[in-house]
Amino acid sequence: MDGSGPFSCPICLEPLREPVTLPCGHNFCLACLGTLWPHRGAGGAGGPGGTARCPLCQEPFPDGLQLRKNHTLSELLQLRQGSGPGPGPCPAPAPSPCPAPAPGPAPAPEPATPSAPPSAPEPSAPCAPESWPPGEEPVRCDACPEGAALPAALSCLSCLASFCPAHLGPHERSPALRGHRLVPPLRRLEESLCPRHLRPLERYCRAERLCLCEACAAQEHRGHELVPLEQERALQEAEQPKVLSAVEDRMDELGAGIAQSRRTVALIKSAAVAERERVSRLFAEAAAVLQGFQTQVLGFIDEGEATMLGRSQGDLRRQEEQRSRLSRARHNLSQVPEADSVSFLQELLALRLALEEGCGPGPGPPKELSFTKSSQAVRAVRAVLAAACSSQWEQLRGLGGDEDGLQKPGTEADAESQDPDSTNNLESEAPRDYFLKFAYIVDLDSDTADKFLQLFGTKGVKRVLCPINYPESPTRFTHCEQVLGEGALDRGTYYWEVEIIEGWVSVGVMAEDFSPQEPYDRGRLGRNAYSCCLQWNGRSFSVWFHGQEAPLPHPFSPTVGICLEYADRALAFYAVRDGKMSLLRRLRASRRRSGTPASPVDPFQSRLDSHFAGLFTRRLKPAFFLESVDAHLQIGPLKKSCISVLKRR
Repeated sequence: MDGSGPFSCPICLEPLREPVTLPCGHNFCLACLGTLWPHRGAGGAGGPGGTARCPLCQEPFPDGLQLRKNHTLSELLQLRQGSGPGPGPCPAPAPSPCPAPAPGPAPAPEPATPSAPPSAPEPSAPCAPESWPPGEEPVRCDACPEGAALPAALSCLSCLASFCPAHLGPHERSPALRGHRLVPPLRRLEESLCPRHLRPLERYCRAERLCLCEACAAQEHRGHELVPLEQERALQEAEQPKVLSAVEDRMDELGAGIAQSRRTVALIKSAAVAERERVSRLFAEAAAVLQGFQTQVLGFIDEGEATMLGRSQGDLRRQEEQRSRLSRARHNLSQVPEADSVSFLQELLALRLALEEGCGPGPGPPKELSFTKSSQAVRAVRAVLAAACSSQWEQLRGLGGDEDGLQKPGTEADAESQDPDSTNNLESEAPRDYFLKFAYIVDLDSDTADKFLQLFGTKGVKRVLCPINYPESPTRFTHCEQVLGEGALDRGTYYWEVEIIEGWVSVGVMAEDFSPQEPYDRGRLGRNAYSCCLQWNGRSFSVWFHGQEAPLPHPFSPTVGICLEYADRALAFYAVRDGKMSLLRRLRASRRRSGTPASPVDPFQSRLDSHFAGLFTRRLKPAFFLESVDAHLQIGPLKKSCISVLKRR
């Protein structure tokens, strides 16, 4: 092209408007070519009656060639000129219909040059649609008539157009076009151009990892390490297997993390649903208690009102009747004639008798109504309830202290829930040395550990995100992050301690014959009839058995003691602090004495009464469940000098 620039029309020397691309690769305004070729074959650049030729390189074209707008180049021109629409279209005469494109007459022989071959081979056959991937439309030739365009064989980054083999001939024959860069067909040629200079991307900057055009390479990236795109691609393809391997490893790690996160989400949701149900049930029970108290108080008021009204209304009737008799006797006396002495004496006597009948003082108003203190009782209950709610809310949020006063109600309630026969030497009054006589050394069984549990010797276990490649074992848990202790317990008394280091942890016992392949909702510790546990959920303690939970009011204790009593068929949990034992909860079926009144229904104790004794008909093992992703526990150290019973297996 001339010096007017690659995006200017060689005829009018103005920016291209409605650009058309000739088979030789040169671009012109549609209106400018229409002016030169008014009749296509009758006259034009080739003269009257001659063949139409390119105004720039004089490449001849067939008479029936239709001029079609190059949409790709038009979009690039709009991008170069701004976001608004480009110049208005130039009017052009309607092209006459033409047959399918065919090679034109051979051009005049040109002088051979050292860089040009003596003769250019004929273009290869067009790309068949079958050669493209299934479901993908091939790139069409920009020089073919619209609606009958053949698949493109190559795209020219200099002409900004794609050509089929028939229209690619000028690029293979003309020495002026051999310097154009031809690439496999591109659907969007603008993606291979520099958005700033609209020139082909031919270089790669290793310093900034960018594809550049020659203008960018000469301006902003001077001094950087620049290489051809093909060279950089060869280098990157050599490193591709390593990158893909790292991607696979990272995807595996993310997959494990996603699975763990999903399990955590499911655990949180299930725990929230269960806790929501428990809270709703407890509020309903509390509301029922308040409703019962309200009924009692209102009944007390009604009863007092009826009693006092009956007494007062009777006095009122008697006084009204006496007044009426006095009024009649006075009237009768006033009606006696002066001469009738007998009637006078009789009526005066009747008046005196009526007067003497009500001589005593009448009952005065009561000094105090017997039911007026009801509001005081209700007000006191309201104050206690408000204080209890405020205190428990602060404790729930972690703002309350460990005052003894807050623990007394829970301790009393817990003591009331215990069976009367449960007082023995293993209650909270016994010192820790007494329990050490029954000490049992617990070693973790690695053949039962879930793949997301990492063991530290035989005493420590922590939950991890990445699964551990444990060997196959029929006793290994597959759906719950649990591990059992070695050996089985079937008689006597056993005591061991556990130190909670971090996270949500459950400790307890599980039957030896329980299937480790049970699903998560039924296989967890305490969620079935084959296990029982004490759970720390990050805020409070609670005990679990057969899917039923009983919250405990005690504060957190990092060291927990577990005492299993086969003789009494009981399991007790203790908080261990500075050698002192504090009973958290002792679980055992109730043995009620005859004649003892039934206590209010406790769902958890009812579950114990129904099924807990059956747990001791099996051989039991110490069991540990690490619920949260950061859970970590250690089998507590026991002083060997205090141990008289070492290992029982």
